[in-house]
Formats: sequence, C-alpha cells, structure tokens
Amino acid sequence: MWTPETLGIIIFTFVVAGFIKGVTGLGLPTVALALLTAFLGLGPAIVLMLVPSLVTNLWQAFAGGAIVEILRRQWPVLITGSLATLGFSYFSASVDTSYLLMLLGMVLCLYSGISLFTPQIVMSTETTNRLATVTGLITGVLTGLTGSFVVPAVPYFQALGLSPRLLVQTMGVWFTIATLSLGAGLSSTGLLSGELAQLSVVGLAPALAGMWIGQRVRDRLPAKKFRAVFFSTLFALGFYIAVRATLS
Repeated sequence: MWTPETLGIIIFTFVVAGFIKGVTGLGLPTVALALLTAFLGLGPAIVLMLVPSLVTNLWQAFAGGAIVEILRRQWPVLITGSLATLGFSYFSASVDTSYLLMLLGMVLCLYSGISLFTPQIVMSTETTNRLATVTGLITGVLTGLTGSFVVPAVPYFQALGLSPRLLVQTMGVWFTIATLSLGAGLSSTGLLSGELAQLSVVGLAPALAGMWIGQRVRDRLPAKKFRAVFFSTLFALGFYIAVRATLS
C-alpha cells in the first residue's frame, strides 16, 4: 500500500478531516472514514484513522479541564459504549464488507440528515439518564462494526444542553475511549496489521496541520454556513458509500 497514490489519498484525507475538526471540534474520524472508505475500502479505512483520531481526541479530551466532571456524569455512556465497541469490533472481520459499507453509509446519512434538518433538542435530566445506557450500547455497536463514533452519542451529548466548551471536551473523551476500544478489538481480528498501523502514523502530521489551519479560520467563517456545507458533504459521501455497497 506504500504507493504514491495511497500516500496522497491519506495525506489529503487527513488534512481535510483535521481542518473540519479544527473548525467544528468533531468530524475527523467520520470524514476520514468516509473518504478513505470510498478509495481504499472499509477495513483499511478503520485502521488508518486510529492514530490521528487518538492523538487529536486526546488533546481535545484534556484541553478543557473538566475531565473528572465528564467521567462522573457520562460514565454510563462511556462504559457501555466502550464494552460494546470492544465486543462488536470482533465481528467486523467476519461480516460481509458490503453490509458494513451499507451500514456506514446509512449512519452517515442519518447523522447528517438529523443535523441539517432538525432544530437543537434539549432533553430533561430524567430523560437523558434513562437513555444513557441505550445510547452507549447503540453507539458502541455501530462503532465496533463501522468505525463511526458519532451516532447516537453526539446527538445525545448535544441534547444535554452543555456549554460549547464542555460539549467539545465531552465528545473528545468519548472519541478517545472509543478509539482505544476499537483498536483493542481490531488487534484481535488481524485487521490491525503493521503496515496499516505505520500508514496510520503517516496520517498524523497532516491531521494536526489541518487542525491548526481549521482553528485559525474558525473565527472568520460563518458557523451556520460551514455547518450546512459540512453536513451536506457528509450526507453525499454516506449516500455514495451506501449506493456503492448496494451495487457491489
């Protein structure tokens, strides 16, 4: 896989994904998965995004100073999601790839559609407490099978009514735990090969560069416009992946 074309795809993907994360605080694993899956397939894409995702999410998780509060409040989601990710990542090597691709495409379309066309929902504490374990379980299953960390965990966190700073750090904590659980699960399936792990490290510098650029332009770009472009593009990528899986 050490071809100029593959290296170019990896560098381009993580510059774009890092840029989006720098502007919005999320999106690196999702965008990287969508782009890499379109070019290289789902299995390699999941492994390639592990190192850039882990490093950038560790920074995001510890940058806000509220790590203890997040762990205390969100432990049902974090623990359930981690265990489900670890367990279901084992099955990702034995399930027909076309089904996983279709699932990933549907997840991306669902997440993008919800974010584009529905207003911000804020749930009561009683409701969020009831949904915490279910949210962790469903997100962990989808993470283990597709490598996508976002649905329904991110909409759930958004519905808690957290401050923007705390929301970004909470997502960083979950993304970090999910990445570690996914990596541990994949190491037992044979998908986490040495070559792919090395290529994942290659994606780290472009991801950090993209994040730096994204943070520089964050205050200059209208958030509402960027949000619409981001989720529309994500929906198109998810639709493409799902259609390609259906036709393969």
